[in-house]
Amino acid sequence: MTTTKKTSTKAAAPKASVKKAATKKPTPKKASPKKATSAKGKADQRTGDALRSQLDLDETKKLEAARANKPKVKPAANGQAKTKKLSAINAAAKVLAESKTAMTTKEMIDAMAEQKLWTSPGGKTPAQTLYSAILREIATKGDEARFAKTERGKFAANG
Repeated sequence: MTTTKKTSTKAAAPKASVKKAATKKPTPKKASPKKATSAKGKADQRTGDALRSQLDLDETKKLEAARANKPKVKPAANGQAKTKKLSAINAAAKVLAESKTAMTTKEMIDAMAEQKLWTSPGGKTPAQTLYSAILREIATKGDEARFAKTERGKFAANG
């Protein structure tokens, strides 16, 4: 039994190949702060951006002393220190501890907004985000978690 190959009578047209030009994006270079130099070529002003090995011992001590004396919290314009905002999960723990009853995450979000502890920054589903954060804390911390799941969709303060 012999096999024969079928050949087409039409000539195959060559395919046009389109090659994209390789474009290499230039990497942005970090601008280094220019330092005033004296006649000797040594930097007159040190900003603390230099590595410790590049600083003199006296300069290093001065920078460390300045960092230690720097205030941690900057006062607001009215002279009072800013209070740090609570996160959603911390505010939820506070609401549950004060309520003493089991709540859904939607109820917690409403109570947090009512007590001005936390408001959503514009998210579409803050209750679902809080729900997953609470479940994540229960899963990772176990019995030491601040929350306990009482029934489907409801949480209470643990302890």
